[in-house]
Amino acid sequence: MMPKAGVLILSAAVVLGAAGCGPKNNNTAPTTSPGASSSPAPSTTSSGAQFDIGNTINYGSLGTTTTLDCGDGKSLNVGGSNNTLTVKGTCGTVSIGGADNKITLDKIDKQLNVVGFNNTISYKSGDPKVDNLGSGNTINKG
Repeated sequence: MMPKAGVLILSAAVVLGAAGCGPKNNNTAPTTSPGASSSPAPSTTSSGAQFDIGNTINYGSLGTTTTLDCGDGKSLNVGGSNNTLTVKGTCGTVSIGGADNKITLDKIDKQLNVVGFNNTISYKSGDPKVDNLGSGNTINKG
């Protein structure tokens, strides 16, 4: 049998060790020193995760319905499955992965790449080069 002091020390070690194993508290804003570049901060909401890197929106989720905005020429990468997305503005290049997504875009300027499966993509205007490299995808203009 272990003496009481040993049990207390062992218990404290387990509690302190486990404290570092969980997720970090990310409720504070990141800080950068003057002149330093900041890395992109992901925004996660009930509608999925969106990472904006430079002039590209990277969106990934499962089973969500949301609206995204390409503004005037941002590129868009979409991953995940069973999403229903409405994309406003003019997208430069759009790349769609994943499966069973339903995506409606206002306009695509340059290129549309679809590499996933059973996606339904429609865009209202633009004349992009279309590469349908997946299977079972439906792509419509109009």
